[in-house]
Amino acid sequence: MKAKEFYNVAIYLRLSRDDLSTAGGGDIGSIDAGSRKAESNSIRSQRDMIRSYIRTQDNMEIYDIYVDDGFSGANFDRPEFKRMMQDIEAGNVDCVIVKDLSRLGRDYIEAGRLIQKTFPAFSVRFIALTDHFDSLTADYHETSLVVPVKNFVNDSYSRDISGKVRSHQQAKREKGDFIGAFAVYGYRKSDKNKNLLVPDDYAAGIVRKIFAWKIDGYSSFAIAQLLDGMGILSPMEYKKMNGEKYHTGFVTGVKTRWSSVAVKRILTNEAYIGTLVQGKDEKVNYKVKKSIRKPEEEWTKVKEAHEAIISKEDFEIVQDLLKVDTRAGRGEKKSHIYAGLLFCGDCMEPMTRRVNRYKGTETVSFICSTKNRGGGCSGHKIPEEDLNRLVLNGLKQQVSLFLDKSKVLEAIGQMEIHFEEVAAFDKEIERLYSEQDKYLTLRAGLYEDLKKGIITEEDFKNFREIYEKRYQELQQAVRSQEETIKRLFQSGVSAGMNLERMKTAMQVTELDRTTLVTFVKRILVYEDKRVYLEMRFKELFSKVIMLADYIDADKQHGKGGKPALPAGADGKNL
Repeated sequence: MKAKEFYNVAIYLRLSRDDLSTAGGGDIGSIDAGSRKAESNSIRSQRDMIRSYIRTQDNMEIYDIYVDDGFSGANFDRPEFKRMMQDIEAGNVDCVIVKDLSRLGRDYIEAGRLIQKTFPAFSVRFIALTDHFDSLTADYHETSLVVPVKNFVNDSYSRDISGKVRSHQQAKREKGDFIGAFAVYGYRKSDKNKNLLVPDDYAAGIVRKIFAWKIDGYSSFAIAQLLDGMGILSPMEYKKMNGEKYHTGFVTGVKTRWSSVAVKRILTNEAYIGTLVQGKDEKVNYKVKKSIRKPEEEWTKVKEAHEAIISKEDFEIVQDLLKVDTRAGRGEKKSHIYAGLLFCGDCMEPMTRRVNRYKGTETVSFICSTKNRGGGCSGHKIPEEDLNRLVLNGLKQQVSLFLDKSKVLEAIGQMEIHFEEVAAFDKEIERLYSEQDKYLTLRAGLYEDLKKGIITEEDFKNFREIYEKRYQELQQAVRSQEETIKRLFQSGVSAGMNLERMKTAMQVTELDRTTLVTFVKRILVYEDKRVYLEMRFKELFSKVIMLADYIDADKQHGKGGKPALPAGADGKNL
């Protein structure tokens, strides 16, 4: 490259957050006010060094200074670097000066291409001061050997730092530390600990209203309309009002409004029950900004990481409601009381609500939607008035039974009762173990059938896989049953059911949707107008009744005595 009489110089300055955090010896990926000052000092130091050098040169003049502050050197997707390249291509710049090679970039392939091909193609002189490299005077050895080696070292450093940042962030996630830039709507970062979420009283109140409205029968769209009508700021506008520099891809206008999508995001977010879910996305690699969504089983979930603002009971109720059709009727803001709960007891299809108006009177009834479409099922017609009476009476009977049995559990603390004994007394666990034994026997007999030629080798493999899968499913079912009993032993009934709600339900004289969806998961209507209530927490219901029966039996056998176990339920497999 021939020397020019005069050079228009581009001063290029860069410092990434990773460079800053490691240089400062602090937490990787953590930048506080002191770090930002250190970052500014580093950029200033680079600028002063290059300006000092230019002042000693008679044939150089600064054209412009390009600063990428807080951008990684692992790639060249940097705004100021791109602007500098545009000036080079326009012929405005013919010399680029950096403090060292790593400031240009840490991708040794791209950095090498720039130094050896791109800059020479535009007759641009390149100088890295502390690396003592000047493309005008550099010989072949420096350009083809020394520079590539230094660029490779810089690339390795970037890769190493990226790995440390990832492992450090993952450790914080697993510990339950919040590492996001912005708290989810309803929370804020604690003033004392930026890695802890605490409820934002105002926004948390709005979140509670959203869940209550959903339980009361409002659709996500109707809830969004209610919020807008009340003048409540959307999550994005609320963050802006609080001075947060928040950006999202869900912007729909100059001022974002509530939408059904925004409401549903809130209704499905486990953060509101105290569960911190992080690590949903990861970068392709340290050189590419693009992130990809990880499978849900790879997300990091920490329960009770922060204070819940929604009860687990209400959250589970809402998740069930979101799975079924609870749309409101024409001209209505919320769905009818049985929406998403009422099903035909024979074909299991939802029941359709019919309103008949005749001579000024209105009657409401429900019929099977299969029959309503002209299908093969029968009508299963039941008047709403009859349904209300049957459901209310049935609900009160179930709740009354549960409350009565739950009182017996207070005796657990005064009696020598062990989990293993109770589990062996449990008829459901006994049945599951019996089924497991059946599949073990079937699987064991497959080899004999194969030897005798009763089944082919392909059949042998298929059946063995089916039996093994079923065995594993039963094993998981046993664990679930045992876990329910353990919760009752450890925390009592309150661990899974709010007894105060149950006592309130006993005082209800007229059925309302909130009470209904709180306790009932599904209602089945049969042809003879029989109504079956599938209760929420039915596993808890059955275990409380079972445990109460066990305690009664224990009392009947006297102090220190133990009730006889059901046949075959000796607990040896527990």
